[in-house]
Amino acid sequence: MKIKFTLNGQTIERDVPVYKRALDFLRDDLKITSVKEGCGEGECGACTIIVNGKNVHSCLMLAVELDGKEVITLEGIEDQIKDAYVEAGAIQCGFCTPGFIVSTKVLLDKHPNPSEEEIKEALEGNLCRCTGYVKIINAVKIASSYIKGSEKND
Repeated sequence: MKIKFTLNGQTIERDVPVYKRALDFLRDDLKITSVKEGCGEGECGACTIIVNGKNVHSCLMLAVELDGKEVITLEGIEDQIKDAYVEAGAIQCGFCTPGFIVSTKVLLDKHPNPSEEEIKEALEGNLCRCTGYVKIINAVKIASSYIKGSEKND
């Protein structure tokens, strides 16, 4: 089936088998390596992408469902959020990090100044086995301050 969608600001048109998962299409066909398979069941968040402003587990979505949509992966997210994760020391092995950063982007787009409870709720679908969650929560707070600071400079 032929699909057309926007990926990180670029129009993509491809033929895809109707049975192919969005995860496999993005990673294998389009070489978007930040999208990772962890559990394959939508439980870990390693494959999280943004589809029309919402975070979605790409392992549970078919590639044909991307048709007509706006899709953002880690590669399309501003450096302020990524830098905040580095500053907070919230990255160890890095496997889960793209999913956390994608979920952070969705949260901060909706709530630029989230409470700690809102941060925890927004990150609920993402699992980390290395860092614990304190540094990740701090990274979201730092990213929020970066974004608020840049809005003042606009």
